[in-house]
Amino acid sequence: MKSKGAVKFFAIALVLVSIFQLSFTWKTRQIENDATAFANGNPELYRSYLDSVSRSPVYNFLGIKKYTYLQCKERELNLGLDLQGGMNVTLEVSLADLVRGLSNNNPDPNFNKAIAQATEAMKTSQKDYVTLFGEAFNEIAPNAKLSPIFANPTNREKIKLNSTNEEVLAYIHEEANQAIDRSFQILRARIDKFGVTQPNIQKLEGSGRILVELPGVDNPARVRKLLQGSAKLEFFQTFDNPEAYKYLSQINDILKKSMSAGTLKIETDSTKAVSTDTTKSALADLGGKPAQPAKADSTKKDSTQNAQKSFEEFAKENPLFAYLRPMADEKGVLATRGSSCGTAMIKDTAKINALLNRPEVKAALPANIKFAWEYKGFGENQEGVILHALKTDRDGAASLTGEKITDARRDVSPTGNVEVTMTMNGEGAKIWKNLTRNNVNHCIAIVLDDVVYSSPNVQGEIPNGRSSITGSYTSEEAGDLANILKSGKLPAPTRIVGEAIVGPTLGQEAINSGFLSFIIALLAILLFMGFYYSTAGWVADLALFANVFFVIGVLTSLGAVLTLPGIAGIVLTIGMSVDANILIFERIREELHHESRSIKNGISEGYKHAMSSILDSNLTTLLLGIILYIFGTGPIQGFATTLIIGIFSSMFSAIFLSRIIFEYLLDKNKVIHFWTKSTEHTFKNININFVGSRMRYYLFSGVIITVGIVFFFINNGFHLGIDFKGGRMYVVRFEKAMSTEDLKSTLRTSFGESPDVKTYGNDFNQKITTSYLIEDQGEDAEQKVETALRAGLDQTNVKYEIISSNKVGETVSADITIKAFYAILFSCLLMFVYILIRFKKWQYGLGAVAALIHDVLVVLSVYVIFENVMPFSLEINQDFIAAILTVMGYSMTDTVVVFDRIREYLNERNKSDLDPAERNTVINYALNSTLSRTINTSLTIFFVLLAIFVFGGDTIRGFSFALLIGIVIGTYSSICIATPIVIDFDKKKK
Repeated sequence: MKSKGAVKFFAIALVLVSIFQLSFTWKTRQIENDATAFANGNPELYRSYLDSVSRSPVYNFLGIKKYTYLQCKERELNLGLDLQGGMNVTLEVSLADLVRGLSNNNPDPNFNKAIAQATEAMKTSQKDYVTLFGEAFNEIAPNAKLSPIFANPTNREKIKLNSTNEEVLAYIHEEANQAIDRSFQILRARIDKFGVTQPNIQKLEGSGRILVELPGVDNPARVRKLLQGSAKLEFFQTFDNPEAYKYLSQINDILKKSMSAGTLKIETDSTKAVSTDTTKSALADLGGKPAQPAKADSTKKDSTQNAQKSFEEFAKENPLFAYLRPMADEKGVLATRGSSCGTAMIKDTAKINALLNRPEVKAALPANIKFAWEYKGFGENQEGVILHALKTDRDGAASLTGEKITDARRDVSPTGNVEVTMTMNGEGAKIWKNLTRNNVNHCIAIVLDDVVYSSPNVQGEIPNGRSSITGSYTSEEAGDLANILKSGKLPAPTRIVGEAIVGPTLGQEAINSGFLSFIIALLAILLFMGFYYSTAGWVADLALFANVFFVIGVLTSLGAVLTLPGIAGIVLTIGMSVDANILIFERIREELHHESRSIKNGISEGYKHAMSSILDSNLTTLLLGIILYIFGTGPIQGFATTLIIGIFSSMFSAIFLSRIIFEYLLDKNKVIHFWTKSTEHTFKNININFVGSRMRYYLFSGVIITVGIVFFFINNGFHLGIDFKGGRMYVVRFEKAMSTEDLKSTLRTSFGESPDVKTYGNDFNQKITTSYLIEDQGEDAEQKVETALRAGLDQTNVKYEIISSNKVGETVSADITIKAFYAILFSCLLMFVYILIRFKKWQYGLGAVAALIHDVLVVLSVYVIFENVMPFSLEINQDFIAAILTVMGYSMTDTVVVFDRIREYLNERNKSDLDPAERNTVINYALNSTLSRTINTSLTIFFVLLAIFVFGGDTIRGFSFALLIGIVIGTYSSICIATPIVIDFDKKKK
C-alpha cells in the first residue's frame, strides 16, 4: 500500500483534533452536572451557578490556553431543539410595509395593486419580494414609471424623477437588504438580553426570513412578544460622570439603610465564594482599582472562605458598589466627562437593575435620570459592561426619536477615518439644532430598545440636521450603527411565519430513544460482521468505531447541530459505512477462491477491483446529500450534514484504515480469515434467472403502484403534514388513554372546525393538527389558538401536558413544497447525467432514473395504502422527503454496484461479439455474482433501520418506516427494475 505514512499521519491528526473538540463537550457536561448537584432541583439556583462561572476560566487545555464556560459552550457538540427542548421561530421581514414606507404610503392604485399581487405571488414563488413587485407593476401598468412614486426630498440623491424603473428597483433592493440586516441586528440584541444559553440566529438568504433557535425556553408568549415588537430608537441627553456618581453614591447609602432595616438582603450563596474573586479581578482589569477587597488565593479553602467573608462585609457597607464599579482611575479619581458612570460584570446586571428599581431608590432620585447599559461588552472575554446615565425630558421621554432620521450611512472622513453620517428631516433638524447647542462638550446617547449603542460627544451646534459621528469604529461597526439609526425611519416589522416548541420532557425522551437505537444498531452490525467475515469482520468493526468517532468529532469542529434526524443520519452512516468493507471483502473472497492467490495478493486484488464500485456508490450518495442540504431546512439539513460527513469518514476508514490494519496483521504473520465455516460457501452456485423473469417484476411493481393510485382516490389524496399545507400541530400527553374521535368532537366546538387528531406512539399521546387562525398575523394569534385548544382539552376532565407544538405559515409551506419538488427533480437529473458519463450509454442512465422513480412511487403507494392501518402517523412531511431522498441515494448506490459488475463482465467477454441471448446470460451471471454484496449490505442497513424504527422514538417512526420500506424496494429495484430496463432499451443485434 502506497502512502502508508501519510494515512497514519492523517488518522492520528484526525483523532487528536476530534479529542480536542469533544473535550469541550466533556467539560461543559461536567460543569452543568456540578450546577445540577448544587441547585438540587431549583432552576433559579442552576442558572445562578452557571452565570457565576459563565465568563470565568474553567478549562485549561494542556496549560496552553484557558477557556471560559461560555467559550466551552460555543465549542461543544450542539444539540438540536428536538433533543434538548426549546423554541424554534422563523420570522419574515414585512417587505411590503417597507416598500410602502419608501413611497411615503403613496395612494397610487397601480402601485398598491402591485404590492397586493406581489404579496400573493410570494406564497408560491422562489423569487425575492422586490423582484415580484417589479414584475407585478410592469404587468399592471406597462408604461408607468416608479420614480414619481418613490422620489422625495429624503432620497433625492438616489432617485430622480427621470430615473428608470430598473434604477428604482435597485434602490428598493438595497433598502430591503439593509432592512433585513437591521432586523437581524435588532433581534440579535434582544435575544442577547433574553438570557438564553447558546442561542442561534441566522439569516435565511434570499427569503427575507430570519431563523431563531432558543434552547430551554419555558415562556413562548414572552419570546413572541420580544421578537415581534417594534424597534424604539431614541436620542437622550446625558449626565456627566461626576454628577451621576453623586446619585449612585446616594443610592448606595439608601440601600445601606434598607439593609440595616432588614428590607433588603444581598444574596451571597456559596457560588459567590468562587465567583467573587473572579469578579473583583475582572473589574480591576477592566477599570483600575476595584471597589472590593483584594483578591485571595481561591485555590485554598480557607482563602475562599475569607474572600466570601470579606465580600459580605463590603456588601453590607456598599450594597450597590459591591457589584457596580464607579468610573474612576486606579487612584480613585472620577472621570470628568462622558455619560459612562460605572462598569459591572454582565452576570451582575440583573442584580444592579433590581437595586436601581427599588421603590425607595426611585423615590429619592430626580424624575429625569434614567440608567441604561451599553450594547457592547468589553474585556478579554467581553465579561464587562458599561452603565450610562441618561437625562430624560420632563415627561420621561427622549429628546429626539428615530422617525426624524431620513438617512444614515457609513462614510470615510477627509482624514481617512471611518465615520457615520446622519441626515434628519426639517422637524428633526430644528430639534437637533437646539439639542446640540445646549450640549456642547456633553454626550448625547443613541439608544435602541433601552440599550445604548453609542454616546458621542457634541463638539458644536449642528444647524442643518446633517451630522457626522466619529470614533474608533471599525468599518463593520460603523455599518451596524448606520443601520441602527435607520431603524426609526423605515420600520419593517417582523412576523412569525413558522414556530416549533419542544418541551424538555420530549427532548430527553428523544435523546434516550436516539441513543438506544444507536447502541442496538451498532451492536447488530458488529456481531453480524464478526459472524459472517470472521477476522476481516472484526477489522471492519474497528474501522467502524473510528468512523463514528471521526463523524462526531468533525460535527463538533464545524459547529454543526445534532438533531434527531441527525442521529438517524449517523446511525444510517454506520450501516452504509460497512458497505465499502463488504464490497472489498466479497472481492477478496472471490480472489481467494482462486487456488493461485495468496492472502496478501487476494487482499491487494480485492481492494483494487472494489475501488471503482466504492467510488461510484459514494459519489452518487454524496451528490444526493448535497441536494438534501441545499433544498432542505432545519432538521433535514442536519441529516444531510451528518450524511455528507459520514460518507467521507466511512471511505477513509473502510479503504485506508482497514487496509493499514490488514498490512499490520500480514507483517506480524497473523492468520486472517474472510469467512467462517458456516458462511464460506454462502451465495455460491446461485443461478436465478433475473433477466428471464423481468416481466413478472414489471407486473408486481405495476400492481402495487396501481393499488396505491386506487387508495389515493379513496383517501382523497395523501395525508399531508403542516410542512406542505400550513397549520398548527400540537402533541398532547394525557394521563390516561384517549379516544381520537371523542377528542376531535370536543375540539371541534373550541375551534369552530374539525381538527385532525391522530394517535402519536400510544393512546396517551395525541397529535392535533388544525388550520384555525393560521392566516391571522396578529401578535396575539398564538395565544388565541392556545386558549381555544386548552378550552377544548379542559372539557375532557383528564390531566394533560402540551409537550410540543409547531406552526407553519402559508408562505413557508409553499416554500417547502417547491424545494421538495426541486430536490427530487434535480436528484433524478443529476443521477442520469452521472450514470451517462460513467457508463457511456444512455440506457444505463434511463434504467437508474426509472428505478429511482419506481422506488418513490412504491413508497408513496405503501404510505397511502397503510395510512389508516398503522398505529403511527404516515404523513407526508419534510422528514418523509428526507427519507425518500435517502432511499434514492441507497437505491442508486446499489444500482451503480450492479451496473459496475455488469460492465466488468461484458468487457471481459468482449461485448461487441455477443448476441442478445449470450449478453443476457452474462448479465444474469453478473447479477447473481453481486447477490452476496447486495444481500449483506441490505441486511446490515435493514438491522440499523429496524433499530431506529423500534427504539428511535415516536418523532421519527414515520421517517424510519419510509426508510425501511425504501431499502427493501431499493434493493429489489436495482436488480429487478434498473437492469431489465437497460436490457429492453438496448436490443441491438449483432
